[in-house]
Amino acid sequence: MDINQPPRFVISLAWIYHGLFPKLLRVAPVEQEMTASFGFSEAVSYWITKGAGVGEVLFGIAFFFLYKERWINYMNIAALSGLLAFVALFNTHLLVGAFNPVTTNLPLIALSLVLLNNNLSKYIRKNEIS
Repeated sequence: MDINQPPRFVISLAWIYHGLFPKLLRVAPVEQEMTASFGFSEAVSYWITKGAGVGEVLFGIAFFFLYKERWINYMNIAALSGLLAFVALFNTHLLVGAFNPVTTNLPLIALSLVLLNNNLSKYIRKNEIS
């Protein structure tokens, strides 16, 4: 098995899972709490959460097919870093709970760094042979 496949599957499935289950199939209270922290009504927060779920599923699918592209790995790193910063600023109490953004986002960022490194190494080896 190609060393890039486990990070590819883990990152893709994490985005798809987090879009589907706590946002689209059943809106988790914590998800709605995060959007409500901007001052939106409950109804608006609900639809923002649903929209975020669609975006996460689409990003997960895109990542699955485009994982070798540097830009999608940088988007993954930026999005996960931004979401972590958002929680740190607006919903700090979520950082100390079970399965918190620190324990999910940082490993996914690390896996994108692995993909970036592996793809860069392949590019360098390919050009050294030529």
